[in-house]
Amino acid sequence: MKAILLFIPLAFLLSTCIKNNPDPAWLEVNDWTLVANANYFGAEGALTENLTEAWVYVNDDLIGVFEVPFKIPILKSGAVDIKVFPAIKNNGISATKKVYPFLETYQINGVLVANETLTISPTTKYKDNLSFTIEDFEDINTNIVNDPNTSAASFSLSNNNLQWFNGNFYAKVALNATDSTWVAYTNWTSYIPKGKEVYLEIDYRNSNSVTTGLIAISPSGTLPNTHIRLNAQKSSPVVWKKIYLDLREMVSASANGAYFEQSFEAYLEDGLSNTEIEIDNIKLIHF
Repeated sequence: MKAILLFIPLAFLLSTCIKNNPDPAWLEVNDWTLVANANYFGAEGALTENLTEAWVYVNDDLIGVFEVPFKIPILKSGAVDIKVFPAIKNNGISATKKVYPFLETYQINGVLVANETLTISPTTKYKDNLSFTIEDFEDINTNIVNDPNTSAASFSLSNNNLQWFNGNFYAKVALNATDSTWVAYTNWTSYIPKGKEVYLEIDYRNSNSVTTGLIAISPSGTLPNTHIRLNAQKSSPVVWKKIYLDLREMVSASANGAYFEQSFEAYLEDGLSNTEIEIDNIKLIHF
């Protein structure tokens, strides 16, 4: 609720700023760019991103949270320190905007001048101290398996979608009246620390809904947890999207000593004869 209410006073303050100060300085912020971290010696995977928001601080004062790109008035002048934090729609929910904990802050020293615009194009990169588990479907031996007992459909490696260019292959699932169910899960055997930030990043393109889940496996048994549903895209053409799934609470609520797998489940949508699900660049990330 606090995150939602934050935008109401900020919008009011910005409008008041312009009325009471006809000569503000302006800050223009362009879209984010995710770049490689040259100091990270492991695999970061494909550098796809969906960084839709920015938290802006000037001289350590919070100016606000804005959807990129944007242009805002600033009631400061002269030399300033500007910090821009990359932020996401947490779990794909527009009302829940959160600084993404795994990315570096963009920081510059600039000069603000009344009636002039300072334009920045923020870049960010993954932090140095992260743990990545990645499935990018570039190897024929994948870390995702179709459930032999419940899945009628199977994913296959494909490169037919010419709109996609991050790597050579992605996973494709075709659902129809015969193969109307797809159930799959990872075999990573991931031990994730409790109480720390942990996310699952997924790139996807889908004309059929698919539900993600987290499976906690411990000596006391197996506990499947349904998580986020990736709704079917109704518009045409269907496009690639990216989502950031927050797993921290589910991991913290699991039994001690558990390890985790990710699950995917889809059923042919009512009224449709053929649908597709395409997935790529799955990343499990934590500190």
